[in-house]
Amino acid sequence: NGNDETTSLHKAKKITGYNAQVLVVDDNLINQKVAVGLLEKLGIKTLVASNGLEALKILEKMPIDLILMDCQMPVMGGIEATIQVRAPNSNVLNPRVPIIALTANSLNGEREKCLDAGMNDFLSKPIDVKKLQGLLDNYLNS
Repeated sequence: NGNDETTSLHKAKKITGYNAQVLVVDDNLINQKVAVGLLEKLGIKTLVASNGLEALKILEKMPIDLILMDCQMPVMGGIEATIQVRAPNSNVLNPRVPIIALTANSLNGEREKCLDAGMNDFLSKPIDVKKLQGLLDNYLNS
């Protein structure tokens, strides 16, 4: 059914007006490529970090509009990185930057941990494009 594709292309066009930079934080190369590909199709500039420590270094130097953050990574996981971003003594440029948890583990407990750490929302892998667009609309247009 070609209609669905036309509709989703139309919707994608409708919201490519983002003038935003999104940081994708994931230790998995394939997950990085998928997320970056989806975001770039929506006209969003992206940066990539492989762990929470790299993400913090980027956030101290560059203005980022939104973060897609994997929860489980080596060196520093997403939950620890989020706690550091939100800390009162944080050196990041915008400690209130929206952080969306990316996780393959969509168990309720995981969701709570992410939100308790200060993440704003939750997206399970594999990424659902419509859900991603809804989150982008919510956090980048507000």
